[in-house]
Amino acid sequence: MKQPFLSATPIIEAIENAGFTAYFVGGAVRDYLLKKPIHDIDIATSATPAEVKNIFHTTVDIGIEHGTVMVIHENETYEVTTFRTESEYEDFRRPKDVEFVRNLREDLQRRDFTMNSLAMDKNGTIIDYFDGKTALANKMIETVGSADERFTEDALRMMRAIRFVSTLGFKLEDQTRIAIEGNRHLLEKIAVERITAEFEKLLLGKARDEAILLMVQLKIFEHLPMLTSHRDGLMHMASFSLENLNIEEMWSALLIACNVSAKEADAFLRKWKLPVKRIKTVQHIIKSVLERKNQGCWTRLHLFHSGLNIAISAEKVFSVITAKQQDIVSVRDGFAALPIKGRDELQVTGRDLLEWSIKPAGPWMKETIAAIENAVVEKKLTNDKQAIKEWLKQWEMI
Repeated sequence: MKQPFLSATPIIEAIENAGFTAYFVGGAVRDYLLKKPIHDIDIATSATPAEVKNIFHTTVDIGIEHGTVMVIHENETYEVTTFRTESEYEDFRRPKDVEFVRNLREDLQRRDFTMNSLAMDKNGTIIDYFDGKTALANKMIETVGSADERFTEDALRMMRAIRFVSTLGFKLEDQTRIAIEGNRHLLEKIAVERITAEFEKLLLGKARDEAILLMVQLKIFEHLPMLTSHRDGLMHMASFSLENLNIEEMWSALLIACNVSAKEADAFLRKWKLPVKRIKTVQHIIKSVLERKNQGCWTRLHLFHSGLNIAISAEKVFSVITAKQQDIVSVRDGFAALPIKGRDELQVTGRDLLEWSIKPAGPWMKETIAAIENAVVEKKLTNDKQAIKEWLKQWEMI
């Protein structure tokens, strides 16, 4: 037993001292056996939500209708959920009714995959009713019971299965694979935000290339936002060496592989309900990558208009899509050598232009500032107010 289980053990002991049973369950147990970092600890118990609330001084009702109470212990939070069974599902996602039970096995048999149906007591003993340990040993993703039933109950489980292929490097068990192909259309019933959350985790997994290929082979992509007509793009994406890309860079590589331009990226990514900030970042990266590809090298103006962070991301994505050696050092050095790093460092403002010129305010000011900026970046003009004024007079710009 290790952290964070040790810190959570007093929660289980308190529940047991009150006459109930409690176990660690779910992904934390799976990751513990896989010797992976453990994040959230989930506890399942025979105690009802009301009984859990009576045991602990500080709790929060975060999903009490489904049996979950948040327990706060020594400034840490733990989700404690009552053993339950679930009735018929609605919307291919949520159970219509939840019934609380006192039996651990009944609770575990409603879970999605055998590797997630494991439980562990406070002493580290594993309870494994559905051969989850065997699935882990074989690196196999298989459902608890009928795969068709599990996926028609909750269609998002199909995306979770492909995500686990990516993040764990596991394979799909045959019946699970067949059921995904047969029920894939049900993904259209799931909220886009939930699909996106799983897809982004998939994009960041160590076996993402295999997962993307699987999406094509099982035709899952046909039921995902904006990807229906991009089979070839996904196949191209799967051929890339995608290590060490962040999520914005992954989206950029995907859109470039699918021949989606920076301008088209906005509509594409809005369908995935991505945050506006992320969309803008991806658009900027795509634009910078394509410029890098067209120019063949980084220029001062390209670095300046990209900005350091976007330029680094663009260099990473460029190296991925072209299979060329990445050169982040040159990007950093080139940016560091720029006379100015942003418009705010320019020694001239629009107010100066109005003072020097007899022209009224208008679009010419923005164009003139851009011309000054470019000349300074290209080292054709010193970033000095008087020098800039003389340069503008020389070119009859004021």
